[in-house]
Amino acid sequence: MTRRFDTPPSADEIEAIARAAMAALPEPFARHLGAVVLQVEEEAEPELLSELGIDHPLDLTGVYEGVPIGERSVETSGTLPDRIRLFRAAILDEWVTDGEPFEHLVRHILIHEVGHHFGLSDAAMHALEEEGE
Repeated sequence: MTRRFDTPPSADEIEAIARAAMAALPEPFARHLGAVVLQVEEEAEPELLSELGIDHPLDLTGVYEGVPIGERSVETSGTLPDRIRLFRAAILDEWVTDGEPFEHLVRHILIHEVGHHFGLSDAAMHALEEEGE
């Protein structure tokens, strides 16, 4: 069921939708996400955009920061926790532009970033997203 919003969704509402999407992921994915930090921020900072070669903050809806599971080794111990950041302004802009149901859009972005955590290809991410629908 698609929710209707009278005002733009808040960061807390986006986080709740994203957490529900994470909780609904199938095994073995779900058990490996407990330590991943999830944050919703208004927009990406200029340094991150520059690092990723992105010109405008509305062009980045989310980012995974960490070491993908398949690339971990003894040398990566002691690093900061993996984190997924979602960017509210860019998500709202894409929602208004594309007209996709809001929950579906947030879920799609979240699953894409979770896929990076697992080192998945875009095709594998798409299959994972379809499995959870």
